[in-house]
Amino acid sequence: MQRVVTAELDLELGSSVDLIFSITAAQSVPLASEVLTFRQGDREYTPTEIVDQSGSRLHRLTGEAGRLEVRYEATVDGTATSTRTSDLEAITYLRPSRYAQSDEVFAQARRQFRGLSGHDLVAAVTEFVSTSVTYTPGLSLGTDSAVTTLMTGQGVCRDYAHVVIALLRAMDVPARYAACFAPGLQPMDFHAVAEAYLDGAWYVIDATRLADRRSLVRIATGRDAADCAFLSYHGGHVGLSHLRVDAWSIPDAASADGLEAEASASSTDDHVALVQIF
Repeated sequence: MQRVVTAELDLELGSSVDLIFSITAAQSVPLASEVLTFRQGDREYTPTEIVDQSGSRLHRLTGEAGRLEVRYEATVDGTATSTRTSDLEAITYLRPSRYAQSDEVFAQARRQFRGLSGHDLVAAVTEFVSTSVTYTPGLSLGTDSAVTTLMTGQGVCRDYAHVVIALLRAMDVPARYAACFAPGLQPMDFHAVAEAYLDGAWYVIDATRLADRRSLVRIATGRDAADCAFLSYHGGHVGLSHLRVDAWSIPDAASADGLEAEASASSTDDHVALVQIF
């Protein structure tokens, strides 16, 4: 199955500023084509690409005052290769982090999910977060954490992911955050999910249940949203005047039957089965 992903960002830079973007498909994603441009008037910037330990690709440049237009488009063809998780990495994803304070939810997790492990634990945590948090665009803040979301009962995809991660870590399951493109997502945007480490593999959890996990395209991976921001900057003022993200799947068969089969397949993610981001 091919997937096409795009992102458009228009930034207003108040002065010279160090910009770091995380908007492209991760290093492991098989790409048939890819175009990434940074334009400011007649000038086109060439960024420095930095790949982190998880395979996230960061693009860094120094922008000057004015309007910067960022455009990205890629076609994904095939499935991503899985990489071995080291013992150190697994330990890292057991520890509390800024937005996923597993130490602060430890007592609740141990009380609520006592006796559960493996797939049963993942399914129970997914169901709990899905039914106890209401998807509310525009109401949560970028500084909200898993603890905040559990108290307010509202949030967006990043908040759902943080709660899942915090609860799983409190139950001694390594868990991490993944930023993705999500074909079929409504409302369309960059998407965030959690991943749980079971029996030597990472399995994706989308407690929002808004996207088909099998079609996700990985952008970045980290402890929580602090490691996976689509834009970070230092040394100046940056305003975001336009953001548009899109992603869609191309059926394997370019026939009406193929389209029907694709639509049927995309509607069968029960969000219970163990699924990996390919």
